[in-house]
Amino acid sequence: MDTYFVIVIIHILVGFFLVYVAAKAYKRTKYFPMLLLTFGFFLIVIGDTVLGDFLNINDESTIKMIEELAEVSGFILVIVAVIKS
Repeated sequence: MDTYFVIVIIHILVGFFLVYVAAKAYKRTKYFPMLLLTFGFFLIVIGDTVLGDFLNINDESTIKMIEELAEVSGFILVIVAVIKS
């Protein structure tokens, strides 16, 4: 098995575990910034790992741009969550 593939799988698993823990914390506390944090982490994880694979777009630069926009949106949500908390 390719080492890069293993690292990507670990990245996805750890990222979605982080999203799961944040969602669980929001469910327990109902604290709105925690919801923003959860969505921010989700966008960062999918933008960095799986979004490009699921898009059926042939243009590589368009895929990269969409992935980066998802990640930047995620970081903005994380920043807003930290400021609001």
